[in-house]
Amino acid sequence: MDNIFESDKKRWGFTLIRLLLLLSRFNRQLLMLLVDSVLLVLILLFSFSIRLGYWYFPDISLMWLIFCTPIIAIPIFIRFGLYRAVLRYIGIKALWTIFYAVSLYSLLWGIAGFMIEVEGIPRSVILINWMLSLLGISGVRFLARFLLYKNAKFRNTINYNNQSKVLVYGAGDAGVQLISALTYSSEFHPVGFIDDSEELQGRHISGLNIYSFDSIDSIINKFKVDEVLIAIPSASRSLKLAIIDRLESYPVRVRTLPGVSELAQGKININDLRELSIQDLLGRESKVANQELLGTNITNKIILVTGAGGTIGSELCRQIAFLKPKALILYELNELGLYTIEKELLNIDLYSIDVYPILGSINNKSRLNSLLKRFDVDTIYHAAAYKHVPMVEVNNTEGVDNNIFGTLNCAQAAIDNDVKTFVLISTDKAVRPTNTMGATKRSAELILQALSSIQSNTRFSAVRFGNVLGSSGSVIPLFKQQIEAGGPVTVTDKNIIRYFMTIKEAVELVIQAGTMGIGGEVFLIDMGKPMLIQDLAEKMIRLSGLEIKDKSNPNGDIEIIYTGLRSGEKLYEELLIDGNMTKTDNPLIMCAQEDMISWKQLKPMLDGLRTAVDSNDHGKLRKLLIQLVPGFKPQCEIIDILYKG
Repeated sequence: MDNIFESDKKRWGFTLIRLLLLLSRFNRQLLMLLVDSVLLVLILLFSFSIRLGYWYFPDISLMWLIFCTPIIAIPIFIRFGLYRAVLRYIGIKALWTIFYAVSLYSLLWGIAGFMIEVEGIPRSVILINWMLSLLGISGVRFLARFLLYKNAKFRNTINYNNQSKVLVYGAGDAGVQLISALTYSSEFHPVGFIDDSEELQGRHISGLNIYSFDSIDSIINKFKVDEVLIAIPSASRSLKLAIIDRLESYPVRVRTLPGVSELAQGKININDLRELSIQDLLGRESKVANQELLGTNITNKIILVTGAGGTIGSELCRQIAFLKPKALILYELNELGLYTIEKELLNIDLYSIDVYPILGSINNKSRLNSLLKRFDVDTIYHAAAYKHVPMVEVNNTEGVDNNIFGTLNCAQAAIDNDVKTFVLISTDKAVRPTNTMGATKRSAELILQALSSIQSNTRFSAVRFGNVLGSSGSVIPLFKQQIEAGGPVTVTDKNIIRYFMTIKEAVELVIQAGTMGIGGEVFLIDMGKPMLIQDLAEKMIRLSGLEIKDKSNPNGDIEIIYTGLRSGEKLYEELLIDGNMTKTDNPLIMCAQEDMISWKQLKPMLDGLRTAVDSNDHGKLRKLLIQLVPGFKPQCEIIDILYKG
């Protein structure tokens, strides 16, 4: 019976706390202000009682000074931010703020008493009042934090079965802060730490044990762990990858905290937790860019980016903006894409850079000429292209018109208007292409090489690289969406492999490569090690805390199905046509040594392509592309959706 009564008392107490938490922030601040006011008056009366040796109540001459204490203290407390602090997260640093605020209040109260010559104020009362006020003002706040903590623990105990049981990997500062945040969550119940430091193993933090990784099997079974949260924001990607690989075989979901730079602005909280990114899964370390090369073609110059609203184009715009050009021109056919990148750039401190959003097509040569002449452009980054392989395959005339003749228009306009540098964003699909898109991008490279040989006004170069993480059409968001929907996860072929690189790093290397050549070069970016797409799919399923459903595990959660290669898709991608290349000053950038076609040979082929596009002659279009691009071996029939033949 007594236990029931005690439990009821706890429930009533925690119910009262929860009611207080329902108050608005302003009302809670008013309540705290009232508590401080009453507490300061009582402390002052108690200070006199301690000094005089009996319960003291002031006479009329001193009463008003004591009861007006809040008039002196509260403005000081407000100024020092005592009412802005969130009590449930208040820490030791707050004690220093309280110390300064209370000390200033006590000093001013003592000075006020002596200046107005109120009798009956012993000097020692000022010291006693100062010490008791420090204890009282700080004590009431830490008591509130304790009660809120107990309330959270009580609530979590009630909801224990509905909470996700989590292990925190990393018992450093980030891990401790994360545990503190999890304590107040109704979603998570922390059960312990994992840490590789032998000095920490066997110790306790916040009432939780620190275990070695060797104990993880028994810990997962004992506590029925649902998730492992990696709280090592300072770890390199390779270290995170090693940790993720160790966790992959366990039936737990894995999430991580972002890097140190992302946490620099505030405390860690639950919202900082994120799903594992492809960067985490690949463990590829970003290299520091050469700042001198980055600025060579950009700083104090007028830059134009075609396809500015696309994945690569928009990242080019972001990085160019921070390199302080004189002006940045965004050239884009898609109105929404143009609006989006312009809005983003205007929300960044761009050092008063002029940004011009221009709607237009790269097939509109007169508009391009007018634009380049009007702004006297120094550098063009040509990212505008149709890049989706199956889409270009079923719309091959538009693919050729945009990717080949759009590039030709931009290049000729650059020559006519004395643009100094022109950099083409190419693709690994241009190497021994098996699809129309790859053939058009190789043709664009050949156009720049041929034009470089007949003029010296504009320095042309192309930069060839593979898949970038997070690009439109990327397989990673698709896999994540399919896993969240309960599967199946679709992979085209068991043996398909791809290179991956972050968009940021790819664009940094594009900008650096564009400064290296003298004209007509095709630069290649080192994409690192390729990865089997099937392995990536399996890893993402396991690290979501799920099991793969297959013949050996028919009761698994997510099935992987194989759909077959899409139109024109290759099992693997290449960066070199004939294997010859030379090194550059940057070890991640190489220069391809490949055969080119002279402008005299190329011009008739382009004229033939133009005629084939205009007449919708798909058979002739295919033959001319095969003739123009050595190594082009189409994997599918001509399937333009408007083809009538």
